[in-house]
Amino acid sequence: MSTTASALTKMIHAPEIVVMPGVFDPFSAKLAEQAGFPALQCSGAAISGVHFGRPDYSLISLEDMLACTARIVRAVRIPVMADGDNGFGNAVNTHYTVRAFEEAGAAGVNLEDQIAPKRCGHLDGKHILDLHEATTKIRAAAEARTDPDFVINARTDALAVEGIEGVIRRGNAYLGAGATMIFVEGVTSREEIRQAVAHINGPVAVNVVEGGKSPHHLTFRELQDLGVARVSLPGALLMAALGGMRHALERIQADDSTAHLDDLFLPFREAHDLIGMRDIEELEKQYLA
Repeated sequence: MSTTASALTKMIHAPEIVVMPGVFDPFSAKLAEQAGFPALQCSGAAISGVHFGRPDYSLISLEDMLACTARIVRAVRIPVMADGDNGFGNAVNTHYTVRAFEEAGAAGVNLEDQIAPKRCGHLDGKHILDLHEATTKIRAAAEARTDPDFVINARTDALAVEGIEGVIRRGNAYLGAGATMIFVEGVTSREEIRQAVAHINGPVAVNVVEGGKSPHHLTFRELQDLGVARVSLPGALLMAALGGMRHALERIQADDSTAHLDDLFLPFREAHDLIGMRDIEELEKQYLA
């Protein structure tokens, strides 16, 4: 049994909200762990953009996502939730998707009810599976896991298509099929969150996308008070990194040098220590001295 899966399950059922930054590589994962966050969410959109230069539109494969996720899992000690998109196919594909992420050491996986090609949940033009097919995929996911604590985070994009009634209907159906938690994508107001929490018979998750449809003015404490079990931040680290790099490049170009720009950079030694150089040095002393 996975200790990280058990830990994540306990967090989800605890009174306190779980805040999960969206990570996309070992560096972002280590920084989030170092900052004290208890668990991490792999951001499929960020992974697609950073590693493959592609938008979030079903353009990368299960093997692509799996390889990136495995590197992130190896880099940290805290639970990591994988992004399983829409299971990379039908219910049979979903079975193998869950097995693969579980074997890679993830503590759980997000699974969506969008029709392929899926897109970012905060964009318009989404299409979702019918309830029977979507529920069957969640059942396949739940039955595929070998650890009952492995988290099946069933995401529904129904709000934009069927309204809050559809979200509630699907959420309870997915829980009945074995989901651990219901991820309501694209919520736009407190009232939508209240209704979801009140009528879905299990833990409810949301995300906050800066510039997207989510009410990102709400604090995590306010989301907790509304009854949300987990909030993910799929774009925050990526957009912060992009903004920081753009600002650094503008300053470098303007100054014709990096000589007086120390305020922009993580210290050299700290960057190397973050990724494990001190461990290498200790091993060198032990075996190569």
